[in-house]
Amino acid sequence: MLTRLKISNFKNLVDVDIHFGTFTCIAGANGVGKSNLFDAIKFLSLLADHSLLEAALSIRGKGGYAADVFHLFHHSGYEQKQKISFEVEMIIPSMGLDDLGQKVKTVFTFLRYRVVVGICQKNEVNSVSPLELLEEELLPIPKKDIKEHILFPQMPEWYQSVFFRGQRKQAFISTQPNKRFITLHGEGKSRLSSQPVGNLPSTILSSITRAEHPTALLAKREMQSWRLLQLEPSALRQSDELSITPATLGANGAHLAKTLYALAKKRGNNENNDVTEQQIYGHVANRLAELIDDVHSLRVEYDNQRDLLTVQIAGRDGTFHPARVLSEGTLRFLALAVLEQSAEGGLWCVEEPENGIHPGRIKAIIRLLEDIAMDTTYPIDSNNPFRQIIINTHSPSVVSLVPNESLLVAELKDTLHQNGQRFKKVSFASLPNTWRAKVSTMVTKGKLLDYLNPIIRQKSESIEAKKQRVKDRTDLQILFSGD
Repeated sequence: MLTRLKISNFKNLVDVDIHFGTFTCIAGANGVGKSNLFDAIKFLSLLADHSLLEAALSIRGKGGYAADVFHLFHHSGYEQKQKISFEVEMIIPSMGLDDLGQKVKTVFTFLRYRVVVGICQKNEVNSVSPLELLEEELLPIPKKDIKEHILFPQMPEWYQSVFFRGQRKQAFISTQPNKRFITLHGEGKSRLSSQPVGNLPSTILSSITRAEHPTALLAKREMQSWRLLQLEPSALRQSDELSITPATLGANGAHLAKTLYALAKKRGNNENNDVTEQQIYGHVANRLAELIDDVHSLRVEYDNQRDLLTVQIAGRDGTFHPARVLSEGTLRFLALAVLEQSAEGGLWCVEEPENGIHPGRIKAIIRLLEDIAMDTTYPIDSNNPFRQIIINTHSPSVVSLVPNESLLVAELKDTLHQNGQRFKKVSFASLPNTWRAKVSTMVTKGKLLDYLNPIIRQKSESIEAKKQRVKDRTDLQILFSGD
């Protein structure tokens, strides 16, 4: 779980410091930098198992994916920053598997990770990559300090299920004071090893694959589980081959049928679980019925001749139809309903979840996203997976429906460089009287009203303003009589 993120000089994220809960909503106008925050989280996730260059080239630029990596570095006018720094505070799972399938455990589940990436200053001809790793650190945060860092409400049952006793002052990964070597420190019987800065194509964390470094490996697993969910209708509409398709929902929504089929089989056949296979399908169908009325049941049909799995939906007349006939918004909702039933943990970033959803049903998708996130009043288990949701939006309907403590409002602010040049950076503000107000600036009433009361009469001499709008209809004036 990502609990805090500091970013400096990544796109327009300059000296940003954000605390996260289990469910967070980032609201702001288009172009303000909401997506840049998601790109930063994705970049950190990619650094956990890709090279610096591969991670950078996977991050979108303006108008698509950029052909170079320099768009990631903040620039103002002709000046471009040479370093990007990230500092993460995170709760990691206490157990997992290494690359060989061996079980690994740790009691150090609250960690701080720092990484600094710079533009390579070497001769271009001799440089393998235009990027270089400058600093990397992975440190335990003492249990006595946890309450100073974890600010969102939680019950003792949840706290005791994620934090454990353990004493360690030494870093797991550190950069030497002269900043010429990065060291991977030992755990248990493992030995430390040092690598010279400047010769590393990827982070030290990404190189850890074995159980000899359990805490660092589980930190890597946690960061690998941070995903940007971009559900594509074409992927959601595909049938899946039973024998070869992964049973995990892809970030684009691929493998929906196989994921639901495997989930129902696994949970339905688990002797320790009182839920049946049909009940899993029933739960998903009931969720979908919150969005569209004519949903009676749901199933995954297996065609053994073609080895294909297809999600099918039945209305009240009992006739089953393939889910591919559903609208794009309904398909995305279905994928989220399937994700809710899984025990898969991790962080999911969801951009503008209201897209394709009827305004009257936005409440249903917000409720679903909140329910996907873990509940900190209960311990972590298969029924309350270690899962976190961050959404972004520019919709006033979404802003009005999310919990007070979950909201952060993003806006551009004029800032002065040390060289005297002005530039705009994004800042994030919370509502007063929430746990976030202790550590962030508070959004002004006027800014919040921009979201919650967008229907304001504005006099204009333009031709566009003379067109009759919905709110100008005489038969609807009672609805707008107070504006």
